[in-house]
Amino acid sequence: MDFALNDDQRAIQDAARAFADAELAPHSAQWDEDKHFPVEVMKSAAEMGFCGIYTGEEHGGMALGRVEAAVIFEELSRGDVATAAFISIHNMATWMIDKFGSADLRSRFVPSLVTMDKMASYCLTEPGSGSDAAALRTTAVRDGDHYVLNGSKAFISGAGVSDVYVVMVRTGAEGARGVSTIVVEAGTPGLSFGANEKKMGWNAQPTAVVSFDDCRVPVGNLVGEEGAGFKYAMAGLDGGRLNIAACSLGGARLALETAQEYVTTRKQFGQAIGQFQALQFRLADMATDLEAARLMVQRGAWAIDNDHPEKTKWCAMAKRLATDACFQLADEALQLHGGYGYLKDYPLERIVRDLRVHRILEGTNEIMRVIIARELAR
Repeated sequence: MDFALNDDQRAIQDAARAFADAELAPHSAQWDEDKHFPVEVMKSAAEMGFCGIYTGEEHGGMALGRVEAAVIFEELSRGDVATAAFISIHNMATWMIDKFGSADLRSRFVPSLVTMDKMASYCLTEPGSGSDAAALRTTAVRDGDHYVLNGSKAFISGAGVSDVYVVMVRTGAEGARGVSTIVVEAGTPGLSFGANEKKMGWNAQPTAVVSFDDCRVPVGNLVGEEGAGFKYAMAGLDGGRLNIAACSLGGARLALETAQEYVTTRKQFGQAIGQFQALQFRLADMATDLEAARLMVQRGAWAIDNDHPEKTKWCAMAKRLATDACFQLADEALQLHGGYGYLKDYPLERIVRDLRVHRILEGTNEIMRVIIARELAR
């Protein structure tokens, strides 16, 4: 086992870190305050290849592995969690089209997605089917050369701003085998959006309901085969869960670094609070938990890159452990700041708010336990 990054991976890490330090971190607080979606900055990230990280080279992707993706998302999220998280979702949706779509579909959509001339959203969750995703009700009925879509999707990142929506719909019977995946373009008649949700965190990206009312989509926009959409959605989520876990790593790392600096300067009872052994032990536990979470993420990434038969289990384990541990780490860092941690003068309250949702999306951590338990029982 070699736990060190190779030269190429370190170069990628350095590039992502430099981009985050220059383009994300200086604006993170203001984007959160203004609820600003930094589209132009994300297009700059695309120029570095960060919007087609594991998409194939044929249409402009970088064709990197999931280990490299985890490294990139950790660095980007240290600059801004919400923006890095949206880039991760865009990567997942783009990869699904590139991996499972026809040659025509790939050539029509992937080139503009990897450059982020067009942005993509992933549409699985519905108002009535969250964790029970296979029970989705949005329908797509074949009518000649088109599918007619009816239904709605909830909690969709990028809704109303994205140009491309990768939508899981019901084309057949109940259950997972009746689900297909269809690409819907912005501007299609019958496609509409709800108001931007008022959220606890992730304020630097829009979230809204996506609705379909007799929305006619060409049959050529079907991704892969009818009835295989749930399989595609779950394959996307294996990597998506690692991406979100990696985004938790970056936010938690910034929280730990902020706490380490604070305890050296904050004085109480005549000395820097970092000299108290109780606080030293807390920092030691925080650093250990962060490293353990990173190792789990890298283990899951390795499993996908090597098509390991237990990759879904490892990804679920990584997502569960990393998102829980990193949220708790950020909360602990806030606690070490006392009342100052609760103020927006420091990044900690924003990190806590942004990391909280990582335990919910891409499959709740309760569902991660269901997946792990099911795999253990085999």
